[in-house]
Amino acid sequence: MTRFQRGKLLVGGTIMLAVAGVMLFLPNVTYNLIMLFLGLGFLVSAVSMLWYYFTMARYMVGGKMTLYKGIIFADFALLTLSLTDVPRLYILLYLAVIHGFSGIIEILRAREARLNGTKRFKLKLIHGIVNVVIALSCIIFVKNTNTAVFIYGIGLVYSALCKITTAFRRTTFIYIQ
Repeated sequence: MTRFQRGKLLVGGTIMLAVAGVMLFLPNVTYNLIMLFLGLGFLVSAVSMLWYYFTMARYMVGGKMTLYKGIIFADFALLTLSLTDVPRLYILLYLAVIHGFSGIIEILRAREARLNGTKRFKLKLIHGIVNVVIALSCIIFVKNTNTAVFIYGIGLVYSALCKITTAFRRTTFIYIQ
């Protein structure tokens, strides 16, 4: 991992910690903040994927997959940013679905890493399990919105700590001679 990538992870984790702190201390105000950050996150991901496609990936084998993912992320961004007048119950279910889906994907990635013989799959597995637990907790506490924001904030703290941990972890280099 390059220094720029480590710095990007460190800054992203620090920003996530700050946002989680605001969410935990102001739970009544943060519903719109959650939707804004999720929408902007999807939008930044979509723009970066589309930029990567138009600059490099269209010449690569399987590059169209990057285009499709960029378009899907742009759709999620527009959907998320347009959910301002929807009742909070639906927003909470939307967040639970996002966390559940990302948790399942993370668990499957950890399983694949374990099958490939790597020893560092445990952090991905734990991160996936925590995301699934957050999704289930959001569904269980769907009536109490402050509790759901608190659970989401704790999940954000955990994700930020995982990013910061990954930034300081040593990476293995493979040299082919």
